[in-house]
This record gives sequence, C-alpha cells and structure tokens, in this order.
Amino acid sequence: MKKLFEKRAQKKAELDALLNKAKTEERAFSAEEKAQFDALEAEIQSLDATIKAEERAKGITELHAPQAAPKGEQLTQEQIEERAFADFINGKITEMRAGEQNVDWTNNSGAIIPTTIAKRILDEIKDICPILAGADVYHEKGKLQIPKWTKANGSHDVTVGYATEFTKLTADSGKFVSVDLGGYLAGALVLVGKSVINSSAVNVTAFVIRKIAEKAAQFLEGELLKGTGSNAAEGATKTTNVVTTGTAGSITLDDLIAVQAAVKQAHQKNACWTMNSATFTAIKQMKDTNQRPLIEPDVSSEFPYRLLGKPVYLSDNMDGIAANKLAVLYGDYSGLSVNFREDISIEVLREMYHDQHAIGIDCWFEFDSKITDEQKLAVLKVKAS
Repeated sequence: MKKLFEKRAQKKAELDALLNKAKTEERAFSAEEKAQFDALEAEIQSLDATIKAEERAKGITELHAPQAAPKGEQLTQEQIEERAFADFINGKITEMRAGEQNVDWTNNSGAIIPTTIAKRILDEIKDICPILAGADVYHEKGKLQIPKWTKANGSHDVTVGYATEFTKLTADSGKFVSVDLGGYLAGALVLVGKSVINSSAVNVTAFVIRKIAEKAAQFLEGELLKGTGSNAAEGATKTTNVVTTGTAGSITLDDLIAVQAAVKQAHQKNACWTMNSATFTAIKQMKDTNQRPLIEPDVSSEFPYRLLGKPVYLSDNMDGIAANKLAVLYGDYSGLSVNFREDISIEVLREMYHDQHAIGIDCWFEFDSKITDEQKLAVLKVKAS
C-alpha cells in the first residue's frame, strides 16, 4: 500500500509540473503535452482504484478470516462450513468465529447442516442417480406449472400444407395445457458409528455425505423411474409411449429396435437405456445374425456398455422380464420434470443414539415429478400371452 501512495504522489507531481509550465508561459498545451497529461491522469485514476480496492479487500479479509486458521491461510465459506461440520460430528462445539455466521448449530442434540454441505449431498445424489442427473430439475416454491403443447380435442393440431394463391387457409390449432408439480415430503435416517467417526483415516464429511446420498438416491431413483401410485411423484415409465414385446415373456432384438424407434429422432442425442441387472444379463447374451453381442463394451463411459449405440444404466428399481412388466426404459430423461419445492436439509442428532455409540443424520426434502414431454421417453412392456 505504501508503494502505491508513493507512486501516486510522484505522478501527481509530474502532472502539476506540466500544468504549471503551460501556465507560466501563458499558452495552451501542445499536442505532446496534452498526451502526457492524459496519460498521467489515467495512471493516477488507475492507482486510486487499486488503492480503494485493496482497502476494501483488506476489510473483507479481516471480517472472514477464521482465528483458528494458520497464518496466511484464506478459507472459502464452503471450507469454513465443512470444517465446522466435521468438528460438530466429532463432538467439538467450537467458538463461533467471524465469517461463520451461516453455520447455525442450534443445540447439542440436533443441528442443521450448512447449505454448502447439503448442496454437495444433492450433487452426489445426481452422480449416483442418472435419471435425476438427466431430468429437467427445478427449485421452485409452491405449485410449479409447466406448459405442455398438445392436440386440441385429441386430434386438432397446427398443420402446414400446400396452398394456392387467393385461396383461404383452413384454420386449426392445438392447445397448451399445464403440468402441475406440487410437493411430497420424503426423508431418510442414517446411523453412523462413532468408531468410524473417531478413525483419523476417515474423512468424516465425505463419508457422511456419501452415506446420505446413497439412501436418498435409492429412494429418488425408484420414484423417478416407477413412482408408487396415487399421491406420489410420477415415474418416467408411466409414459403413454409404450411398446409391447412381440413374444410373451421375452425380449427380442426387434423389440429393442421398436422401442428405440418410438423416440423421435430430434430427441435421440441424449437418449439412454435403463433396465435391471437380470434384464441386462439376458440381453447381453443375445446376438445378432452375425453372432455379435447386442451389448458392446464402451471404455469411455462409467458403466462401460452400449446397446444399439446408446449407453446402458442399471437399476434395481426397474422390473424384470415378466408378464405385463415395464422392463426397459429408453429415451432422454429431460422428458421428466422434477421440482424440489424444499431443497435437501440435513440434521445431525448426537444425543438420541448415544446408547448405540452412534449419531443419527436425517435427510428431508419435498419434491414432485411428472412427465412433461412424452415424445422423449418410451418404455418396453413384456407381453403376457
């Protein structure tokens, strides 16, 4: 800071000398002097802006730097909250420091986990749950209405055709309807043993986030794929775009080709397959007319298999190959809209499970899901007889 002030004083002296010379000689600036004056003025203004910025930055640094941090270490809000969270899990209720205003530990029996930790849990859920990662996700309070184009009276729609000059066009139209997303409350409880927490080899924050995410992802995946009936979220397999197998109790190559073709070409780019492991095994044993496996290895993806050129995901929540079951989902997951009316909130319960040498961590969220674009999704239904 001192050097900046010294440099500013030097430039100001040069500017004053240039101005005084012109005044003494009772003349205007020459072109060269004017250019020098403008350059000096711009440099002084730049120095002033730098000095002011450094003063503001100094104030912010002093406000947010935790006292317990090593000298010279600057922590982000996320790092501050993660450190406070790990301390709380380990039973260390530390004194609140400047910059930790958002880390709101309510009492020794229960505390709300900071929002940055909850966001990491949601990101982890998306990594585990492909349908949520690919769905069209919103975070709106109250009822969310999503417009959806459909045919009027079940058949009328906007049409384009050849026309003749001076001949009236035939008027027709479709209509917009709304898909309403409300909210259904869901929760999960995870117990973590204190022996794990006390192990210095375990990153307790990452461990807790992973365990909560696994439980929440398992539930969300089932709901977003199948749903559980009325008064619950709607799953992607509830699409009206249904293809039935040609043979009872089995799936053939022709069936897979048919369900893939049921999704419009415009929506094929991000399409993928979803099925359970038993269905995957049955299809993996199938071969084309040249005795080549239908499912091909793909080292570029996390689950290294492709079927008819598209990635394959496995889920235990999908039905197997049985009569009237929806065994295979295909398409672009963005045809399903999901609204988290209440984002994921997490609480740590220390005292409640003390007699089990464990702590409890519960997870709450409010969500709803519905299909908003039938053309993006298709499902293969196994014929009964």
